[in-house]
Amino acid sequence: MINKELIERIFSAANILRWNDHIRPFDFFEIDKQAHKMIIAYIIAKFDEEEGKKINWINLIEGSIFEFFHRTMLTDLKPEVYHEIMSKKKNELNKWVLENLKKDLLPLGEGFLERFEKYLFDDGYSQYEKRILSASHEFATKWEFGIIYPWNEMLYGIDTTKETVDACISKYQDFVGVKKLVMNKKYYGFLDLCGQLRFQQRWAQSFRQPKTTVLGHMFVVAIFSYLYSIEMGVSEKRCYNNFFSSLFHDLPEILTKDIVSPIKSSVEGLEDIIKEFEKKQVENRILPLLPESWHFEMTCFIQDEFLNRIVENSFVKIVDEIDDKTNKDNLSAIDGKLIEVCDKLSAYIEASLALRYGIHSEILDKSKEKLYMKYANTKIAKLNFKEVFDYFKSAN
Repeated sequence: MINKELIERIFSAANILRWNDHIRPFDFFEIDKQAHKMIIAYIIAKFDEEEGKKINWINLIEGSIFEFFHRTMLTDLKPEVYHEIMSKKKNELNKWVLENLKKDLLPLGEGFLERFEKYLFDDGYSQYEKRILSASHEFATKWEFGIIYPWNEMLYGIDTTKETVDACISKYQDFVGVKKLVMNKKYYGFLDLCGQLRFQQRWAQSFRQPKTTVLGHMFVVAIFSYLYSIEMGVSEKRCYNNFFSSLFHDLPEILTKDIVSPIKSSVEGLEDIIKEFEKKQVENRILPLLPESWHFEMTCFIQDEFLNRIVENSFVKIVDEIDDKTNKDNLSAIDGKLIEVCDKLSAYIEASLALRYGIHSEILDKSKEKLYMKYANTKIAKLNFKEVFDYFKSAN
């Protein structure tokens, strides 16, 4: 079970500023960087998989979560300082991180803490997946730097930083996916489009703190859905599907922006019109940026995102529940109802944290109450969500 302290640690990354010693057109937050990094990791890994490389997707997913937790502990270290410390005190620093996270990670069960420890201390564990995540980290950094560079051209040392950022990318040219992203504007366009979701703040009608973005929110939902998936003991393919369906579930908002729920429900049939519009936009503007062989999987991830579904004979089938018969890799099940609860849990926590900071508004108060009433008593398989909703029921 995910405890309150771990949830608060996840959301703390929405307050960790990046590039805060540079002039910025807007604030860059760590949680958005980590989300973008994992989207890029998906692209690189998919290209390499098509070239015959063996990708352990579970290790890649967990590696992204491990590195995210690691980063939340180290907050605002400058890259050169971080690398200097890690080169000389790597084991000591990792032991400190592990010790401080142990209490939060132990309740997750299924050997999660043990795998985290192995990831930190065993250089041979997930070696290939670690390199994919490193390459993705550098790409996400380069994307951010491309935005802030024009604002900082007058600063001393900025060209040295630019050379360092560019050189870091060149270290990963052995990845087919890296070459594709560097050389093909279409594929880089998908990366760029996803990055733009960090410009879109959630709860546009209400001031909040932390100011979570659509991009960061998708990563939070992905972490929640993955941790709950391993708690349910689902198949590896189902874990993969649940994580990436969550990571991409708001992808159409690149084209439509965040249409708030009260508007969607204000007129009968309006939500169906919005869904149909999103579907057409995805087909015409997003899927063409990806290889055609990925289109079916991406469509499975983002279409009917909150409905349980399986794949039979290359067709998506909506099902009421996913049981032992459908919990099989060949049926490629996706727990849409789980993703919906994780999505709404994330929104509930966002409202709760804002209220805790003393930011009161009618929208936040009413939304929090409605989310609790509708989703707190949800039960999926052996999961009971009331306890985690109750963590944030009071303002304290």
